[in-house]
Amino acid sequence: MDKICVVGLGYIGLPTAVMFAKNGHEVIGVDVNEKVVDSLNHGEIHIEEPGIAELVKNVVEKGKLRASRSPEKADHFIIAVPTPVTADMTADLSYVESAVESILPFLKKGDNVIVESTIPPRTIDDQVIPILRRTGLSPGDDLYVAHCPERVLPGKILQELVENNRIVGGIDEKSAVKSSNLYRSFVKGEIYETDAITAEMAKLMENTFRDVNIALANELVKVSNKLKVNAWEVIKLANKHPRVNIHNPGPGVGGHCLALDPYFIIEQAPKEAKLIAASREINRSMPHFVVDQVKNIVNKESRIAVFGLSYKGNTDDVRESPAVEIVELLNAEGYDTKVYDPHVHDKSFQVVTMQEAVDNASLILVLTDHNEFKEMDFSLIEHYVRETIILDTKNCVKNPGSFDLRKLGNYGQLFSVGMNRG
Repeated sequence: MDKICVVGLGYIGLPTAVMFAKNGHEVIGVDVNEKVVDSLNHGEIHIEEPGIAELVKNVVEKGKLRASRSPEKADHFIIAVPTPVTADMTADLSYVESAVESILPFLKKGDNVIVESTIPPRTIDDQVIPILRRTGLSPGDDLYVAHCPERVLPGKILQELVENNRIVGGIDEKSAVKSSNLYRSFVKGEIYETDAITAEMAKLMENTFRDVNIALANELVKVSNKLKVNAWEVIKLANKHPRVNIHNPGPGVGGHCLALDPYFIIEQAPKEAKLIAASREINRSMPHFVVDQVKNIVNKESRIAVFGLSYKGNTDDVRESPAVEIVELLNAEGYDTKVYDPHVHDKSFQVVTMQEAVDNASLILVLTDHNEFKEMDFSLIEHYVRETIILDTKNCVKNPGSFDLRKLGNYGQLFSVGMNRG
């Protein structure tokens, strides 16, 4: 088996490294965070993802995975570092560029360089290739180079790494084939080979498609608010059409993909990407919309119990989370917020126990659809709160008890709920 060096051990890099190690490869994982490196070398994890703790412990004990703060010589180098946006909403490629630069001293003829990080179109051609040329090796002749974007769902990463189809975009056909063969060591889904710029664009459009459709649902909520229409009933009935699938509205869009990827297209073609830009504006406005709804329910002297801080249910991922922004906005308005999230243990956030959060609260604000909130019997906490009101922005509460359950877009009065006449 080949030796693989994975640079970046976050939500994508670590599971990817583990999956290659599980399937027999020797893997060296690289991260600049010393605590991450130390914990992994002791078989411990720093992210929450079902199944990964056991796998990490197993492959570390077998000597198939170890971590380091610097790269080593290998046959394949996989770049899996973040790609944040700058203040003007353009891609910050400094992490990718730094990661590529870090492997230069270890590259030799015949090595394969794969960028998994999400990047704007032409990044491989315009940024990565020029850096690799500094070695004196020629990409395409001496080095194989490809973009293989991740496309997994937090909470199901290990499953989807294996089962999902993959796109591999090489700088030439040889590079695409080389990288495809590597991923076939564990990927059971189809692997589609293409050129690098097409792979870059395909990844961005996958998430942009979802962002645009979520924006449509969120705009429906705003229109429904004005017209006093029940948006959830509208969605349910419209989706009875065989070719309609309106997404669910919510408090905004988070995560490193949906909330950022559309900007990578916008920056490359700002005059053309009008719908994409408008959708981003709608989704970015939702935290403010949620705060406005809170203002309509309780006054600023009220305590608000915030349920959920991560952007996605059953994960600890707070990257670009609209819940974080909503809490900040509420605090700026003078509300007394107490946050409860059973999955988030990051000490930079003030997360309390559920009892501390709901004690004397006038409103329970649900911002994340954790299973704990879906399955919770709210009647069990009625005696702790000051007022029994829930604002459920994720449409996930099933057992509200005697609480007054309110939802985004649930405004209109239905004269016959669930009516079904031929």
